[in-house]
Amino acid sequence: MAGRTPALRPEQGRKRGIMGFRKKQLPKPAIRQSLGVYIHVPFCRKKCSYCDFYSRPCKDESLMDRYVRAVERHFGDYFRGSESFDIDTVYFGGGTPSLLGSKRLRQLLTALEKTGGIAKGAEITVECNPESVDKKMFRALFKAGVNRLSMGVQSAHDDELLALGRLHTFQQARQAVAEAKEAGFSNISLDLIYGLPGQTMEQWKDSVEQIIALEPQHISAYALKLEKGTPLYEENPELPPEDVQADMYFYAVERLEQAGFEQYEISNFAQKGYRSRHNSRYWDLSQYLGFGPSAHSFFGGRRFSFIADTQGYIDGVEGNGPLLEEAEEVASFHRHGEYIMLKLRTTDGVDEEEFYRRFRLEFTPYAQRLSKYIQAGYCQNEGGVWRLTPKGMMVSNAILTDVLESELL
Repeated sequence: MAGRTPALRPEQGRKRGIMGFRKKQLPKPAIRQSLGVYIHVPFCRKKCSYCDFYSRPCKDESLMDRYVRAVERHFGDYFRGSESFDIDTVYFGGGTPSLLGSKRLRQLLTALEKTGGIAKGAEITVECNPESVDKKMFRALFKAGVNRLSMGVQSAHDDELLALGRLHTFQQARQAVAEAKEAGFSNISLDLIYGLPGQTMEQWKDSVEQIIALEPQHISAYALKLEKGTPLYEENPELPPEDVQADMYFYAVERLEQAGFEQYEISNFAQKGYRSRHNSRYWDLSQYLGFGPSAHSFFGGRRFSFIADTQGYIDGVEGNGPLLEEAEEVASFHRHGEYIMLKLRTTDGVDEEEFYRRFRLEFTPYAQRLSKYIQAGYCQNEGGVWRLTPKGMMVSNAILTDVLESELL
């Protein structure tokens, strides 16, 4: 996201409302725009050894309170006086959002409802870890309007959890899922990681089976990546060979399909009707606004992110320092390439006719590149809809690089 194009400075937001319009001059379109809101909660009890997201261990209740007030104020910079958005997805990510406690999370939802307005039937997700929640919190979140949970289970084996620096056991994960259901939640997503240090195929199969047995509505399965700067990267543990990791991925795709989970993105699987509506925005180039330190946005034809520092974010919102980390215009010329890249991560793929309607461009140059991957089983074309197969998704980066090079010819 190189570039210095300014987005909305906080002082502009407080004086002028959204995107620089004075409050009394805000346009009121006939059609309200769908919008997703992401709220980054940077706090955790202990940073996991593989995590490279911005987060910090925190027991400082006063800092959490100041962070909440800053996010509330930031909502006002964007939404005050506006009636042009339908916020239909809200996602609390982290960090560990549940560490804030149900009272603060409810406070943020109430503030968002007052300033921006949350649409009826909106999907409202809170990420949580099994050790950071209990029955009382689940009941409070459900009562506050949260209707989806995303829980970081990662493995059904305690030795693997320990190697990742996780603080919970699998029994705690089982208990958390049971308590969430008892509290009324019927839309629960569970995360798994494969390719762990020393992990065998049998261990992975067992984790998949035990996660299925918990009867979630959604499962995300990610390959472990050693990110530079993390403790696990410095340890440089031996991971399963690439061919074994590929077999783990293919097993998950096949087994989850048998269990009724539709694969709809490289790493995401859902029971019918339970795709993540918020995450789907990212893959469809739909608008979303991020709040909190390091949060990213795609809004008004711009991508931008806020400073990855909690106190720095608070100061920036209050007008006492820089708030933006980086920003760039997303020109229409680049947007269609990004659309191809993101949609081919999904099993919906790219529909040639939809592509033309959206960008007024023929898909032919890209189709020519994709067609050479059909015979090898990496790609398929059904009635003008291009999709990568599970085999193709495993090497999607290489395929997408090749396909998008057609723009340069």
